[in-house]
Amino acid sequence: MNFLIDRRLNPRNKSAVNRQRFLRRYRKHIKGAVEEAIKKRSITDLDRGESVTIPHDDVSEPLFVHGPGGVRTKVYPGNKEFVAGDRIARPKAGGGGSGSGDASDSGEGVDDFVFQITQDEFLEFMFEGLELPNLVKRHLKGNESFKYVRAGFSKAGVPTKLNVVRSVRAAKARRIALTGDKLRNVSSMTDAMEEAKIQCDDLEVMRLEKEVSHLRDRIKRVPFLDTVDLRYNLHVKQPVPTSKAVMFCLMDVSGSMDQRIKDLAKRFFLLLYLFLQRNYDRTDVVFIRHHTTAKEVDEEEFFYSRETGGTVVSSALKLMDEVVTKRYALEEWNIYAAQASDGDNWQDDSPACNEVLSKHILPKVQHFAYVEITNRDHRALWREYEKLLDEFGDHFALRQIVDANDIYPVFRDLFARRVSQE
Repeated sequence: MNFLIDRRLNPRNKSAVNRQRFLRRYRKHIKGAVEEAIKKRSITDLDRGESVTIPHDDVSEPLFVHGPGGVRTKVYPGNKEFVAGDRIARPKAGGGGSGSGDASDSGEGVDDFVFQITQDEFLEFMFEGLELPNLVKRHLKGNESFKYVRAGFSKAGVPTKLNVVRSVRAAKARRIALTGDKLRNVSSMTDAMEEAKIQCDDLEVMRLEKEVSHLRDRIKRVPFLDTVDLRYNLHVKQPVPTSKAVMFCLMDVSGSMDQRIKDLAKRFFLLLYLFLQRNYDRTDVVFIRHHTTAKEVDEEEFFYSRETGGTVVSSALKLMDEVVTKRYALEEWNIYAAQASDGDNWQDDSPACNEVLSKHILPKVQHFAYVEITNRDHRALWREYEKLLDEFGDHFALRQIVDANDIYPVFRDLFARRVSQE
């Protein structure tokens, strides 16, 4: 059995293998630090690295020690201060090195270990175990995405794909084929020459020596490696099946949404956007802002526009249905939607939202998530949406966010990886 150890270094002369082993070992501490960082950060810096502190007690290395049993000789040091029965006083606080306290002229300790995780590592821990639910490969776009796979060996190729082992093996087989008969003749002639020497037949010895020399010269002229021996690793392009998915982000920007609620909604959608960009390269994202009217906007306007107005939620749902009908065929696309609002809506509009969802949107989507951002009791929109849970509960979810600390847990709950029911 052969073991391959990758000892290649990172650009900063650090072992990538050792770092991955380190991250696996202290995964619990890193995940805790990432979750705390998400709660404290603003919506503009969720995608940078983070400093992680590990208590020094958890950094200790395992050691080999003597087990019980056996015969061992030990020498124990004595003491000049205590006798049997004395009570040892608790050491004074201070000097621990990893906590707060007054200065002290005695004591010692070990500082906690602090290290920095990169932006990619931060996002990896943040989105670990998440996925788009009910993602199915309805339409394969093999002509747009390819990967190279091993397809044996070829006699033609570029030097970078030269397979040395196969080439040497082919060269050895060629040399055996071309020189096998000559080597056997040399061996038989050598034996005959020994017999001729015993019989003192000088003429026969000279003739055999000349033929052996001629054969050996011909053997030497066979090249060790010829162009016909070269073998190259062959790679062919293979189409990669990719699923087409689109995420609709619907955000309420009406006058009832104060700045705090809007910031929470933006943070939720920014987290969702980072998740999609990192894990699903081929996923479309459609941004829709709405007050009395709905409008499809780009990423910049979605997160930073200050436009506001009244509240007619059904306008966003109707616009989403129109976009799906025009651009996203149901037999080709996996359709997702996430809606964030404070729950306030024009009174006569909430039943219309129920109707649009139940008849036009929920039958078409893989998953629809409604997030209500409020610290009050649920509003009319939530109560209308609750009526749909019995029929569409397998791909329709309602969640409430009260403050910034709820965003990440709610996000993970909505997009946690679940075991397939099939």
